[in-house]
Amino acid sequence: MNLKNFWYIACESSQLTKEKPLPSELMGEWIALYRDNTGKAVAVTDRCLHRNARLSKGRVHQGNLACPYHGWRYGKNGEVVAVPSEGEKFQPKASMCLKTFLTREQDGYVYVQLEKEESLQPKAVPFLGKPGYSHVRLVHIFEAEVPNCAENFIDIPHTTFVHPNIFRYQREPQRLLGEVEMEKGNVHIRYREESSNFGIFSKFLNKEKKEIFHEDHYYLPNFTHVEYRFVDGKHFNITSQSVPTRNGLTTVYTDLTYDYGIWNWVAKPFVYITAKMIIGQDVRIMAQQSEVTKHFGEQFVSTRADLQHIHIERIYKALREEKDPREFQAKKETVEFWI
Repeated sequence: MNLKNFWYIACESSQLTKEKPLPSELMGEWIALYRDNTGKAVAVTDRCLHRNARLSKGRVHQGNLACPYHGWRYGKNGEVVAVPSEGEKFQPKASMCLKTFLTREQDGYVYVQLEKEESLQPKAVPFLGKPGYSHVRLVHIFEAEVPNCAENFIDIPHTTFVHPNIFRYQREPQRLLGEVEMEKGNVHIRYREESSNFGIFSKFLNKEKKEIFHEDHYYLPNFTHVEYRFVDGKHFNITSQSVPTRNGLTTVYTDLTYDYGIWNWVAKPFVYITAKMIIGQDVRIMAQQSEVTKHFGEQFVSTRADLQHIHIERIYKALREEKDPREFQAKKETVEFWI
């Protein structure tokens, strides 16, 4: 199993048109994206074979990608189909071909696979487009590696200190029990006895402080899902896909899907603003973590409340070593958290 075998978001579908190419970067690979004359997303190396110009700075000409420097045009399979300076007598050579990448579209995203191997299909965003649900989408750049981002998104203890009052109140700690399970390279946390301490929205979300349903999930290799169900029927989901741009830099696509009943559209601006604020705080604390890690090295001291981190770090270490973490023995433990 190779990290390059997985599907990663390269851009949002709405960003990609038939008129203009778009640059993207995945794991240090420069990619030019465009739509051919059928509307299908095409991904090729962002480098003209002729004189090394960026193809993403060019244009789309009759479904082909045209270089901005000398106008060389490439077909959807990466082959050179025209060289203007050669005129109509141009005869392409088999060696004149760009590296191409597989693409697929799902949930309003264009996904790219860097190496053409059988792999897990991208997970669908939970409840996106389902009747009764509203949706907010956000994109942020993190100065952090993918596993550190994934750990943060399903790490409940940090919320009290990084997001005080907005997400949690420090003055009202509550004891929770978490059933932490690792299976088939995924990590699941099912919380029990959680009923209060939801920051400034506590009265709206759970006024009577009854026990709620709360689960956090990590799925290979970069997908996290946080789910809250409240006793009055309110339902809130946070899905994050952490895309490895290059060493030390990760692009995170966040989808918030929620059903607040009659309050959906009234809540939308509050969901957007609050999410921007919370993710911005995560961006800053993760940048601090990366800065310290670069200086001192990746040396973490963990306790029982970090069990999900330990599992994710082990899983991602295996992926970097091209091993299959789905073969790890399943584990399930109960952990006490104070939040």
